[in-house]
Amino acid sequence: MARPVWAGNLSFGLVSLPVGLYTATDRHTIHFHQLQRGTSDRIHNRRVNERTGDEVELDDIVKGFDTGEEYVLVEPEELDEIAPGRSRSLEIAGFVDLAEVDPVFFDKTYYRGFPTGCVSLGTVTWG
Repeated sequence: MARPVWAGNLSFGLVSLPVGLYTATDRHTIHFHQLQRGTSDRIHNRRVNERTGDEVELDDIVKGFDTGEEYVLVEPEELDEIAPGRSRSLEIAGFVDLAEVDPVFFDKTYYRGFPTGCVSLGTVTWG
């Protein structure tokens, strides 16, 4: 079954419904593997410590910003806290006619469904 790209609550004033947002279309892009010429053996990229040459486990890797004199380390939790616009709640304040929305905003098509494990709340009718 498809996994939602976003799951949260959709609010209409005092009413809140759990929903999942699913992609309605697939991108049909070709993905290539890197191969060694002549042998067709797959090439793997490894995470290697630049100074020691030792391979580094994924859990031991953090992001860092180079200030020129030193690195400022940023943990994943810190990135989650400062990420703009990430929320599990979407409040609808109003609706507009389709003609009022510039097509440049239609990058992808999505459909709304109830997330896995959610008890169905019946049929919602849009008037």
